[in-house]
Amino acid sequence: MGPKRHDDRLARWAREGKEGTPPVPAATVVLLRDGAAGLETLMLRRNSKIAFGGMWVFPGGRVDPEDEARVGPGDDLAAARVAAVREAQEETGLEIAPDDLVPLAHWTPPPIAPRRFFTWFFLAEAPVGAVAIDHGEIHEYAWLSSERAFARRDAGEIELAPPTWVTLHALAGWSSVDDALAGCRASEPERFETRIGVTDAGPVALWHGDAGYEQADVTATGARHRLSMSKQGWRYERTR
Repeated sequence: MGPKRHDDRLARWAREGKEGTPPVPAATVVLLRDGAAGLETLMLRRNSKIAFGGMWVFPGGRVDPEDEARVGPGDDLAAARVAAVREAQEETGLEIAPDDLVPLAHWTPPPIAPRRFFTWFFLAEAPVGAVAIDHGEIHEYAWLSSERAFARRDAGEIELAPPTWVTLHALAGWSSVDDALAGCRASEPERFETRIGVTDAGPVALWHGDAGYEQADVTATGARHRLSMSKQGWRYERTR
């Protein structure tokens, strides 16, 4: 499914207003390295027959009961760390220590999303070693800068979900792995609870601080914190 069909699907969900499945906890790790042209992150293309099929994502997946059992009840962040480490190893063959994960953000999808995952996003420096994918659940991988990922999305070569796009936008503000990790450690993890509105140009994802957030009113004037996903291209706006 290409970017245009993905945007159309988001708009259809917003108009129908139907709630998706009950949410499950999940974890994602954004693996970073210093490339020749600047900061790069490891991205994976998922099998089209599974959750987020066909999209390019960061390594990650749901938090399993075994992950929760390893840390004890009630510690969602610690369980997410364990899940992120496990998923990274399963999907990429790379070994990461839980203590190396720096919390970046927590994402809550809109109720209309057919499959809902409450997801912790972590940053970590990629360990030395070759990436090994199974060509089953994961069909392809690439080390991409934010600029390159956006260019490929706009060209219709890859598909990105809004949380992935916004995370790449944040990465574009850092010049190196050390810079990214230091910047992430210096701030509290941000929580995004997405609401979706619709315009004639396409769907709009709204977050806290946007004037239209409470009512998912994309026409509201005032402060902005949104991702407009028009057919002409995606545009992130945030009033600081």
